[in-house]
Amino acid sequence: MAGQDTGRPLRRLGFLTIGLFDPADPGPGHAFTLEMIELGERLGFDSAWLRDRHLQHGISSPVAVLAAASQRTSRIDLGTAVIPLGWENPLRLAEDLATVDVLSGGRLNPGISVGPPMAWDDVKASLYPDTAEVEDFGYGRVERLLGFVSGERASTFTGTRGIEVFSDRVQPQSPGLRERLWYGGASFRSARWAGEHAMNFLTSSVLKVDESLPEGEAYDFGALQAEQVRAYRAAHPAGEAARVSQGLVVLPTDSTTREQRERYTAYADARLERTREPQGPGRLLFAPDLVGTSEELAEQLAAHAAFREVDEVAFALPFTFEPEDYVQILTDMATRLGPLLGWEPSA
Repeated sequence: MAGQDTGRPLRRLGFLTIGLFDPADPGPGHAFTLEMIELGERLGFDSAWLRDRHLQHGISSPVAVLAAASQRTSRIDLGTAVIPLGWENPLRLAEDLATVDVLSGGRLNPGISVGPPMAWDDVKASLYPDTAEVEDFGYGRVERLLGFVSGERASTFTGTRGIEVFSDRVQPQSPGLRERLWYGGASFRSARWAGEHAMNFLTSSVLKVDESLPEGEAYDFGALQAEQVRAYRAAHPAGEAARVSQGLVVLPTDSTTREQRERYTAYADARLERTREPQGPGRLLFAPDLVGTSEELAEQLAAHAAFREVDEVAFALPFTFEPEDYVQILTDMATRLGPLLGWEPSA
């Protein structure tokens, strides 16, 4: 079957995982995440992305895991989606990102976001015991990171003291890293800010309904996300060429067992109610999970207004599936779904 008419042909196919592990024995879970990234490279995926989960049983240090992945792969791009900067010192993070980018040969794609840390009242005494009440979790934190990555001064001193040589810039400097920084945003405000600051933009399966809905498109996730993408590109100096990656949950069932197919469907059904209207005080709207054969999924994506606006995706994997499920999903994505969307695997 020829590729579906999906608007823009899919140019880059990626996947996103939380890196689930057993807290009583975390080694195997972390090792399997590395194996998934290696599998993704063998299957021709263009990118592999890690979520960032603090005080949970998912990867809490994606940059460290990607450092390991950089030594087990040679081609696939390695991303974070996303690092919440409220947990980070931008200067120290800039050093870590540049180091891993050098180790990977320029393949790191750091995704970041701002805002107070999740469960702020529970962690603030541990995270910022002396400065919790004055910490700024706004966009200024991103601007500091962008500056350090770009080579702006981080110190008032450069030169030699005794036998030690000091730089006034973050070391190492990794050329090109600034152009591979992504902002993960759920709101229209964040989309415009990312565009104005010439960052790449990560969309996901969550939108913040914080502005007036376009007339006639109330709670249509795809239409709202398409508007968000257009708002981002309108603010970006590169316009239509600005990079956007979409992160829906997409589960192909071509090679599943009957039990897997039933479990995937039950998973999506259990999460469907939250897609009908915005949830909670943050007014978060969730996209429905897509489950079906690759031909069925290609048809659904071809009709998805936001998918038609992008040519890059990092499809999100469910948090709690089994290792064999992830292998099946990635294999079907690369060998069946991707080609139907116009994508060709990387050599």
